Amino acid sequence: MAFSQYLVRYFLVENAENSIFKDWEFLILVLSTVLIAAGGYIINDYFDVKIDQINKPDEVFVGRIIKRRYALLIHQILSGMGVVLGLFLSWKILLVNSFSVTILWFYASIFKKKPFSGNLIVAFLTALSISEIALYYEPGRIIIHIYALFAFFINLIREIIKDMEDMKGDAAHGSKTLPIFLGIRKTKNIIYSLLVLFVALVLILLAKLSNFNLWLCFGILGLLLLLMLYKLILADRKKHFAELSRICKIIMLLGVASIVFV
Repeated sequence: MAFSQYLVRYFLVENAENSIFKDWEFLILVLSTVLIAAGGYIINDYFDVKIDQINKPDEVFVGRIIKRRYALLIHQILSGMGVVLGLFLSWKILLVNSFSVTILWFYASIFKKKPFSGNLIVAFLTALSISEIALYYEPGRIIIHIYALFAFFINLIREIIKDMEDMKGDAAHGSKTLPIFLGIRKTKNIIYSLLVLFVALVLILLAKLSNFNLWLCFGILGLLLLLMLYKLILADRKKHFAELSRICKIIMLLGVASIVFV
């Protein structure tokens, strides 16, 4: 996340300082985002101990390595630090940070077990970590919002795919995620619709910019999206959805790396 934010700041914000790491205001912005995200991961693990013991038993730390009450305390400290750092920047960033901490708590405790709403929250907060850079420096910078839109849709799709991968553990503990609520076939149809909507919105925004490199980068990413679509059509087992999740990670990584070339 920090790497992505620095790439956006250095390559997409006009008049960025040559010595980017001496930009202390931006360092505070990045640090606050990372602290809040770390706190969000912890509170998510705090509420998901029983589910994770089924879905990914080797990755369970809360309750096994770290006591639950200590995990909760660490979450509160990290999240609180992230909010306080926002005070040093602007009231807009303070509001963004406060909102992020609040919604992460409700996501982990309530919305993660609900169909679609939990996926939407994670995707929105991921996109917000990009858009808040434009909010602080250049609110009208379209190219930054294109990458925020990219982060939103790819993360939303990946979150839904992860729910298909984790159906067994989620169902065992009463979660009503999208694939449990609608079934695999209808959930796939939703992903297909999201892909179409994503491509349409990106094309509309790209049409506003005369940037050949940006078109080229998103064209290459489009080929990977086609690969993911092909594998999604055939997927019907846990290992297939795990592979799709990895492909989403690769697409996200390449999408972030493409910032250097636009």
